[in-house]
Amino acid sequence: MSLTTADTKKIAQLAKLNLNEEEVALYTTQLSDIFNTISQMSAVNTQGIEPIAHSIELGQRVRPDQVTEINQRDTFQRLAPDVEAGLYLVPKVIETE
Repeated sequence: MSLTTADTKKIAQLAKLNLNEEEVALYTTQLSDIFNTISQMSAVNTQGIEPIAHSIELGQRVRPDQVTEINQRDTFQRLAPDVEAGLYLVPKVIETE
């Protein structure tokens, strides 16, 4: 499917984009390429292939839930500028009224 510049201008208008003529020409080509790729993908024979709703349905490799590193909290907190009760203190960024 090839788009015309009028199609691209209409899409840009709907998306509230202000495109110059150079951008319209570029996006017309790029969008046409995307639609051509989709058309090619639609032509692929998928008969006998079971659809999946989500990739999580596939098997996931799972590692044991074990601690593999030593606790270095005290070492890191000694380097911090301000710590209290095991928490890092940072300057207030958002002021509330």
